[in-house]
Amino acid sequence: MRLLLDTHFLVWLTVGGAALTQAERAFLAEEEVTIFCSVVSLWELRLKWNRTTSSGKPKGPVSPEAVRSFAERAGWTFLPLVPRPALAPLNPPVAHKDPFDEMLLIQAQAEGLRLLTRDKTLLDHPLALGAG
Repeated sequence: MRLLLDTHFLVWLTVGGAALTQAERAFLAEEEVTIFCSVVSLWELRLKWNRTTSSGKPKGPVSPEAVRSFAERAGWTFLPLVPRPALAPLNPPVAHKDPFDEMLLIQAQAEGLRLLTRDKTLLDHPLALGAG
C-alpha cells in the first residue's frame, strides 16, 4: 500500500513515535507499505514553527527541518507541490476548509495514495485511512 502521511504522523514519528498506537506502528512497519510525505506538510510546520508564544518559544511542535531530515533518513519520498495538483479539485470535496488537509488529499488523489490520518474530519473521505 502507498501511503501519504498526514502532518501529525510526520511530527509524531520525528519525535520518537510515542503518540502512535500499537496498530499504527504495526501498520507502518508492514513490508508492503511505501511511505510518502508532502512538502505541504513541511510548509504547514514552517508556518506553525515561525509563530511564537509570548515567551518567544515556537508554537510548532517540531522544526520542519527536523521532520525533513528524519523523513530523508527513513528513505521516504517527498511529493513536491506542482501546478497540476495545486489546481485540481478534490473529488469528493471535504466539508471543512483547511487548505493543508485539502492539498494533502489532492496530492493523494493525484498520486494514487491513501492519506494516513487520525483527523476525524477526514476519516470519512475515501482517500483517508486510519490505522488503528
